[in-house]
Amino acid sequence: MKRKTLTQFLIEQQRDKAALPSEVRLLIEIVARACKAIGHAVGKGALGGVLGSLESENVQGEVQKKLDVLSNEILLEANEWGGHLAAMASEEMETIHLIPNRYPKGEYLLLFDPLDGSSNIDVNVSIGTIFSVLRAPDEAAGREVTEQDFLQAGSKQVAAGYAVYGPQTMLVLTVGSGVHSFTLDRELGSWVLTQSDIQIPADTKEFAINMSNMRHWAPPVKQYVDECLAGKTGPRGKDFNMRWVASMVADVHRILSRGGVFLYPWDAREPGKPGKLRLMYEANPMSMLVEQAGGAATNGTQRILDIQPSALHERVSVILGSKTEVDLATKYHLEAKG
Repeated sequence: MKRKTLTQFLIEQQRDKAALPSEVRLLIEIVARACKAIGHAVGKGALGGVLGSLESENVQGEVQKKLDVLSNEILLEANEWGGHLAAMASEEMETIHLIPNRYPKGEYLLLFDPLDGSSNIDVNVSIGTIFSVLRAPDEAAGREVTEQDFLQAGSKQVAAGYAVYGPQTMLVLTVGSGVHSFTLDRELGSWVLTQSDIQIPADTKEFAINMSNMRHWAPPVKQYVDECLAGKTGPRGKDFNMRWVASMVADVHRILSRGGVFLYPWDAREPGKPGKLRLMYEANPMSMLVEQAGGAATNGTQRILDIQPSALHERVSVILGSKTEVDLATKYHLEAKG
């Protein structure tokens, strides 16, 4: 049976689901090519001189890895002349990056985390790139795009996806009509559709959380995890396994592959911050993917895709994955809130 490439898939989506504009298709293809280049650099590792840290910090105050900076540059350069793209925003940059000479086009905005899980780079554990596409507001048609134009709820996303650089390089994508995964055929250099209409099982026996932070969690999170750890003799009546990769792409990819729940909650170390993950670059695109696959995603009390952002680098608590587990953890938060 003939394999279907990403381009063929997107053309079919454009033809059969009139909701996918040709401009979005071309933008996704550009991002996919950039991810292919990032995957190539990741694959070279020490041979390409890309391992290790720089002396610089990103806007989050985190020490940048060489591959963080390289991946950011690859995405910026690939999309610099991206036709209908008006501007980009990156987790690694303080403010937005405008596309020069974008008139009279410039209908879309691209957000990305160029290299998620970069603490894993030097130990050869799966890392990835996360991206999100928004439509520029109508009122921006005759003027320069601003940061405010990016501050849209996740429910407004036109497309979202991620690339995971692991044993296979894969691209997982939604354009609002289900979740589909593509594997990079390194010999042919093309993305090939390998799974369609991915669905997350509603029930699971697996959770992912950084247990070393347990002493800092809020009571609802402690309650949920304690019940999972109690196993068959506890209130849940079943044994759970725990997984934690410290790469959101890898953890979410596992959930899309076989179910599970991922938690990165608020904790008492930085009480003024609602969480650690970035709403615009990580939580929103991953939440769109998870919901499109039949799962759920909340910040403990509210659907993540309904949150109205107030800042480009806003942070958020995240509970996402199998719907039954997300609903239960959210219930505990709502009960605690009263």
